[in-house]
Amino acid sequence: MIDQGTPSGAPRQVLNAGSTHIRVLVVDDSALVRQRVRRQLEMDPTIQVVDTAHDGLDALVKVERLQPDVVTMDVEMPTMDGLSALRLLMARFPRPVVMLSSATHHGTQATVQALALGAVDYISKPEATDADVSSFAGNLISTVKRASQARVRRTAPMLTAQMASSAAALRDTPGCAPERLLVIGASTGGPRALAELFGALPGGLDCAAIVVQHLPEGFTRSLAERLDQIGELTVREAVDGESLQTGVALVAPGGKHLKVSGDRVALDEHPRRRGVRPSIDTTLESVAATFGPSALAVVLTGMGQDGSEGTGALKAAGGRVFAEAEESCVVFGMPQAVIKAGFADEVFPLAAIPSAVTRAIAALPARSR
Repeated sequence: MIDQGTPSGAPRQVLNAGSTHIRVLVVDDSALVRQRVRRQLEMDPTIQVVDTAHDGLDALVKVERLQPDVVTMDVEMPTMDGLSALRLLMARFPRPVVMLSSATHHGTQATVQALALGAVDYISKPEATDADVSSFAGNLISTVKRASQARVRRTAPMLTAQMASSAAALRDTPGCAPERLLVIGASTGGPRALAELFGALPGGLDCAAIVVQHLPEGFTRSLAERLDQIGELTVREAVDGESLQTGVALVAPGGKHLKVSGDRVALDEHPRRRGVRPSIDTTLESVAATFGPSALAVVLTGMGQDGSEGTGALKAAGGRVFAEAEESCVVFGMPQAVIKAGFADEVFPLAAIPSAVTRAIAALPARSR
């Protein structure tokens, strides 16, 4: 994404002052889908669809003219697709965007890329059954309402493919069992924050890392692949029983809790915690027991309170905790819960977190085995 003057990390509040409605622009190349989405959104009296657009270029023109509060964006469109439009939108007119995605593997990859580019949330397009369409309407309304409360901002451009390839070539070869562990938790707005963070972390970081991002099954693999491409650390989706390694970050798979036991990770499908699986709390409690003072937790943007109990366990075991500052969060829910509980050692805007993590990891004691 292109920074055109707003400092990295500066929040962008876009709700129209004095408006009693959430003003939405619906973008899709199918006239039938545009009509259906419009009709379903306007079932809620607090939502007003101000217009529709048939492709990304049409959307950019109408966003500039109408200044909607939220945009719903299809991915595959002629003339200008949803991802291209999203890049330009976040550079010129940042505002909450909800992606409408297909359930295919390609659709999953595109959705993760969109979230990393700045989309606030996504919703899968319905199948043909009446039950699917009815469920879609409820999910669409609630997702748009949540998105309208998000803070969006411009950020520095991501690595190009050539830069990512060069970064991968410069990685230290991962290997030995770690003496220190970094755990990063995120939810709404997390893919974009993680992309910025991993793009700036050095490959020689003397620790293993775990990422717990609230995403469903199938999406976390695409997230891991994307993070692996943009930075110097090796990133992959975790496999049950896999060993932790210095220089390698493991992403907790969607739909599974990740716990640390010794030098390995264990995955399970125990009940959701605070409504989510994977749970940051669950991971951090196991990390507190295994790494204790040799672990650092970083809680990034996200809705809810996941992480507030796990960071408490880690603090009690002597570990350190960082929280993202409100000014750079898309949703200041999880970091705020950690801060209010008194568990955050430091609070940083996203741009300052990579250097703070690098310094903190270097200062952590080696693990006592």
